[in-house]
Amino acid sequence: MAKAQQTAGQPEDSATGLAGRVDAVLDRKGFTTQGLRVRAAVAVVAVTVVAAGAGTFLVDNLTNAFGPDSVCGGAVSADLLNDALGPGKVSDQAFGDGHLRNGSALCMAKVSSGVFGDERSVTVELRRNPDLSVVAQDSEARLFGASANGGASGAAFDYRAWALLPQGCDSGQRVTVRADRGERPGAGKLAALAVSTADRIAAQQGCGTSPMPAPHQLSPAGQDHDLDRNAVCGLPGVTVPETPGGPVFRETVTTTTDPLWTCLIHSDANPRSSITFTIGTEPRLLLPAPPKDEPGVGRARWIKPGEMVATCQGRPTYFRMDLNGFWDLVPDSKTTWTQFVTAGGKAIGCEPIL
Repeated sequence: MAKAQQTAGQPEDSATGLAGRVDAVLDRKGFTTQGLRVRAAVAVVAVTVVAAGAGTFLVDNLTNAFGPDSVCGGAVSADLLNDALGPGKVSDQAFGDGHLRNGSALCMAKVSSGVFGDERSVTVELRRNPDLSVVAQDSEARLFGASANGGASGAAFDYRAWALLPQGCDSGQRVTVRADRGERPGAGKLAALAVSTADRIAAQQGCGTSPMPAPHQLSPAGQDHDLDRNAVCGLPGVTVPETPGGPVFRETVTTTTDPLWTCLIHSDANPRSSITFTIGTEPRLLLPAPPKDEPGVGRARWIKPGEMVATCQGRPTYFRMDLNGFWDLVPDSKTTWTQFVTAGGKAIGCEPIL
């Protein structure tokens, strides 16, 4: 009767109306007694709880929604780690004293997803470089220089990358990121992760002027090609003698000079031997060392065996030559050094060294 007496413009009470509709549905389904209705309600609640629990389980195992914002002592961004390795729960495993900022530890940053814990990881480390030998093999790297990338400077491959700590921090410090498990993330994503980690470590050290943006410009990778004996590594004036009947030599050269230029000469006949020419055009690349008080090549002065320094455009620039075999290509190292420093300095825009 209450419903019959309700005026056309008067809204029906929402709770009463909902209860009535539920009652009607339960009646149609055969839940006609109070006991059956209670059982139905319990079943609905149980299904709702199971569904909510399953949803939480999936979110926790397929995303980092309930995980940390950073790992490795705050040095590695969880968001950028997910961007590089894919979605999943983020965690870490530290080795050494646990402090990346001191350069006395390394950390494995991990992403896992799925019921069976599919795991991908990168190893992160802060290194202090006393010379250019650690980057001499990076002739196939895709480089990013400070002038074009807001201060970010480093090198990247599909499976690893490194980035220098920002201006204002001690020179010779670089963050390395290496993919260990899973698919190769790609140079761009690893470069962004390395730069972000370098920024975070700089903040922990209390150095650096401002955060560096992710590099937006990577150089093309250096390509392997036949050695040009009259312009070795693309440097007119650097020559090596013919070796009749000897192995076929190849050379790979970086396609830009910032933050470094390097060339690798090798032969398939002897893969353990090589010659590298390297020029460090970014002073942050290595720990500074005073020149030795002994003759070098023109303005260039020795700082250690195999490495010289010269001032170019007001900044220290480092030249390195490593002869790991193939001595017949460099019968006179003094002549080769003179050719290399002269032609290499000209190629990077340095004032005449001789």
